[in-house]
Amino acid sequence: MIQSDSLQPRARTVTPGGTVIVSTVASDAHTWNLVFLQLLLEEAGYDVVNLGPCVPDELLVAECVRRDPTMLVVSSVNGHGYSDGLRVVTKLRARPELERTVMVIGGLLGVSESPEERDRQPADLYRAGFDAVFAGGGAADLKRYLEAGQRRTPELAGPR
Repeated sequence: MIQSDSLQPRARTVTPGGTVIVSTVASDAHTWNLVFLQLLLEEAGYDVVNLGPCVPDELLVAECVRRDPTMLVVSSVNGHGYSDGLRVVTKLRARPELERTVMVIGGLLGVSESPEERDRQPADLYRAGFDAVFAGGGAADLKRYLEAGQRRTPELAGPR
């Protein structure tokens, strides 16, 4: 994850034991990552709603508004997490009902070979509205994030 003195961590916190929605972005048809995340989150004591692969933006927004989750976990395996994530988090954050919802994204966010572009992507995703970005990271990063809970540091919470 990136750190920057010019970016500040968000104040939102993850409430242990709440409802978590697990989803991919609209273009991602991978499923096993979602099953793994669901099991990890259930083991940590969360009630998980797994929306499955290829979730259209409108469905993700509607389900988040309807279910009022503590957290949304977006996983990307196909490398379109960056572009799809920017689009969908903008729609999610436009809804006042989701203002306090913690939103995280991780996995293979992009396919660019440019180090500059890869380094820029997490900051862009934070600015767009994600609370944590696990660029190329796996479940271990998410687990540390959850375990940190209320005592999140900029390194764990990520910059905004």
